[in-house]
Amino acid sequence: MVKDRMSTLYTKGETFNLVDAELVELHELSDNLHSLSRVQSSMCWQRARLNWLHEGDANTKNFHIVMSSRRWCNAIQTIQVIDAQVEGAQNIRENVFNHFSSHFKAVIVDMPGVEDLEFHRLFVVEPTPLIQPFTLGEIKQVIWDCDSFKSPRPDGISFGFIKQLWVEVKDDFMRFMTEFHRN
Repeated sequence: MVKDRMSTLYTKGETFNLVDAELVELHELSDNLHSLSRVQSSMCWQRARLNWLHEGDANTKNFHIVMSSRRWCNAIQTIQVIDAQVEGAQNIRENVFNHFSSHFKAVIVDMPGVEDLEFHRLFVVEPTPLIQPFTLGEIKQVIWDCDSFKSPRPDGISFGFIKQLWVEVKDDFMRFMTEFHRN
């Protein structure tokens, strides 16, 4: 009854727009179907549990029937490859292997090299500023250029916090940067 009414509404919805009342009814029917499905699966589970409690571990016939049916349900009988149906365990294995190996092969790409590029070199005098120690003004300028709400580490100390306490922490920053530069 529920499935039939849902099917009717889906068919109608494919050709015409459903009115609001029909959409509400469709959603209610869908919810009802899902709740009935949950109840049915719960009842099946309880029935199987009751059967196991009644029969116990001695019911090897029931166990083998359940396992055989599960194995049969989980087995892949055929697969569709392009336009053909493939059957048989070995043929299915080969097609699955070929499919995934084609997707995960290493693709050789001709990458451009740097052999032919000309790099600009620094003159002897130019590297001197690069190896000079940081000044307090440079450190302060970098901190003030950062957004106050950003945090360089996950400890939550933001640049706004550092800016507010700059007078107290500037000596620690200088010691850290001097140590960094030395090592």
